[in-house]
Amino acid sequence: MEKKMLFLCNQNSFMVTAIVNNLKKEGFDVEQLPPDVTELSHMEALPKVFLMYLDDDEEGKFRDSCVYLRDRLIEQPGEFLLYMIGTPEELERQYENIPREYVSSTFDRPINVKELVAKVSEDMEEEGKKERRNVILVVDDDPTMLNTLKAWLSDKYLTYMANSGMNAISLLARHKVDLILLDYEMPVVTGAKVLEMIRSESSTSDIPVMFLTAKGDREHVMEVLALKPVKYLLKTMPREEILEQIEEFFENKKKEEMGY
Repeated sequence: MEKKMLFLCNQNSFMVTAIVNNLKKEGFDVEQLPPDVTELSHMEALPKVFLMYLDDDEEGKFRDSCVYLRDRLIEQPGEFLLYMIGTPEELERQYENIPREYVSSTFDRPINVKELVAKVSEDMEEEGKKERRNVILVVDDDPTMLNTLKAWLSDKYLTYMANSGMNAISLLARHKVDLILLDYEMPVVTGAKVLEMIRSESSTSDIPVMFLTAKGDREHVMEVLALKPVKYLLKTMPREEILEQIEEFFENKKKEEMGY
């Protein structure tokens, strides 16, 4: 993971300068910007790491920046790391604009700079390890199922989530994945339709797809298998069995690539 960081702050104070200097000593490429959503939206490519120094927000610029970053984080889950520095009151105020779960870590002011640098470096090292993992996209309109599968898979795999077929197609246009777990019974754009769209594009046609289905009767299973997924997984399967099926798939794929 590239050590590029966007540092959003209102003024170049002594503390801001100290933070930037310490980050640069650790090899970070730090770009400073005011919390201006217009400037953010005009950036050609956003870095993977954001740091916000919440000091003076009378004009609501941090609020607007948080909303902008929240939308990016929802569109591209797991793609960015976001850190915030502020007083408890300032941090609490921004949680109205960006949910806590999207914030990697927070630091109270006055800030311990060494603690901040150590935490960001540790997180980026961990993210670098994740980038070498197999990548799985989970597509399901049920948020509970999405979150459950992410919790089960994230220890071993880099996991993206999409809550609809069209969101999945949009995500696949930006990211390479090694396996798709696709809900068969989605409304509006069904799993079968999503699979058709995936196979119709040369850039995605070779991505293996496993269907997720809540129905296990013979007629339904035959209907699913007719679409020739690499496997189908019943949502009622226990955690261990689902993980075993996925691990077996990647092991077999590795053997094939090695000519075994």
